[in-house]
Amino acid sequence: MARYLARRLVTLVGIVLVISVGAFYLIHLLPGDPATVILGTGDSPQNRARLYAQLGLNRPVIEQYFVWMKNVLHGNLGTSFISQVPVWTTIRAALPIDLEMIVLSQILSFAVAIPLAMSSAKRPDSWLDRFLGAFSFTMLSIPAFILVVVLVLVVAIKLAVPHTGVSSYVPLTQDWVTNLESMALPSVVLAIGSVTVYYRVLRSDLIATLQQEYITLARSKGISQRRILWRHALRPSSVALLGTAGVNIGGLLAGGFIVQYLLDIPGLGYTLVNSIGLSDYLVVQGIVLVVSIGVIVINFVFDFLITLVDPRIARE
Repeated sequence: MARYLARRLVTLVGIVLVISVGAFYLIHLLPGDPATVILGTGDSPQNRARLYAQLGLNRPVIEQYFVWMKNVLHGNLGTSFISQVPVWTTIRAALPIDLEMIVLSQILSFAVAIPLAMSSAKRPDSWLDRFLGAFSFTMLSIPAFILVVVLVLVVAIKLAVPHTGVSSYVPLTQDWVTNLESMALPSVVLAIGSVTVYYRVLRSDLIATLQQEYITLARSKGISQRRILWRHALRPSSVALLGTAGVNIGGLLAGGFIVQYLLDIPGLGYTLVNSIGLSDYLVVQGIVLVVSIGVIVINFVFDFLITLVDPRIARE
C-alpha cells in the first residue's frame, strides 16, 4: 500500500509540474495586452516600456516562468495587473463557493443515485429499471446550460421561489439559510448530471455482483435482500463508482464555471471569465493552476479510497 501511494504521489508531482508549464505558456497565447488595459490605447511607447519593465514582461518568457514558479512555491501567485489585489486573495474569496457547490451537489447525487441503482439492480428489466434507464439517458444528453435556463424559468420566474434567480447568491457567512436557498438551484443542476452517471455505473456493477456465488449463499441463509444489497453487494460494486466519482468531481470543479457565470455567482468560474476579458494574466494563471491541482488531488484521494475498498488494486 505504501509503495503504491508513493508511486502515485511521484506521478502527481510530475503532472503538477507539467500543468504549471502548460498554464503559464498557454495564458501568454491569450489575445490582449495588459499594458493596453492598464494605460489605454493612447499612451506613449515610453510609458508602455516602463510598465513592461515594472511588471517583468520585458524578460524572456522562460525567465518569467521560473520567477513565477519560485513565487508560487513560496505561496505567492502574484498581484493582479488590473485590480492590484493579490491573486491568492482573489482565489481564496472565490474557492469556497466552488467547494460548497460541489459538496452539496455530490451529497444530493449519492443520496439519489445509490437507492435508485439498488432498486433497478434488484429487478433488472422491470418497468422501473427500463423507465430509470430511459430517464437517465435523457437527462445525460441535456447540457448544463440548458438545465440552468429551464430551472431559472420554472423555479425562479414561474414559481417565484425566493433566492433562486440570477444574482441571488448570499454568502454562507452572512446567512447560512439564505445561502443554502441560493445554492440549491446550481447544486441541483450539477447533481443531475452526476446522478445519471453514478446510477448507470453502480446499477451495472450491482447486477454483476448479485450474480456471484457468495450472494447466492447469503440468500440461501435467509438474509434479506435489503441487507444483501447494503452489507454484501454495495462495497465490491463501489470500485467503478469511486473511480467515476473522482473523475466527475474533478470535472465539476472546472465544469461548474458556466453555471456560475449564467447565475452570476462569484466563484472561480465567474472570476476566470472576467479576468480573461481583462487580459489579467496572473489571475487567469493562478486560477488555472489551482483548479488543475485540485482536479489532480481529488483523483489522488479517490484512488486512495479505491485501494481501501479493494486492497488488491494496490498489490497489483
